[in-house]
Amino acid sequence: MTKENAPIRVLLSKLGLDGHDRGVKIVARVLRDAGIDVVYAGLHRSPEEVVSAAIQEDVDVLGVSLLSGAHMPLFAKVIALMKAKNAEHIILVGGGLMPDDDIVKLKEMGVADILRQDSTPEQIVSTIRRVVSERDAA
Repeated sequence: MTKENAPIRVLLSKLGLDGHDRGVKIVARVLRDAGIDVVYAGLHRSPEEVVSAAIQEDVDVLGVSLLSGAHMPLFAKVIALMKAKNAEHIILVGGGLMPDDDIVKLKEMGVADILRQDSTPEQIVSTIRRVVSERDAA
């Protein structure tokens, strides 16, 4: 949980075979410039690696960027691992190219929000702050 007056902590990563990381690096910079602590776990990570890193880094938000089209099974695996490791207090946010219908399904599965490729820096920061605020208010 976010401690009072402590900055929000976010872990960003790319799952699977997706090797396009320009967008996630821009998101990392935008969040960092807004005073949010960011850990970038890098490319080609497995769901197991990402969930373990999020727990070890004690983050508020796990942000997963995907452009590979494998978002449905990969997010399902991340969600299952978070449940199995009692890490459901970590907020899961996605980013990248995903069809509208899949975004609806991902949110139903437990993804807090999806940042699209055309999200502005202001939208990125406000989304992260909103989902953490909503979690902390619950």
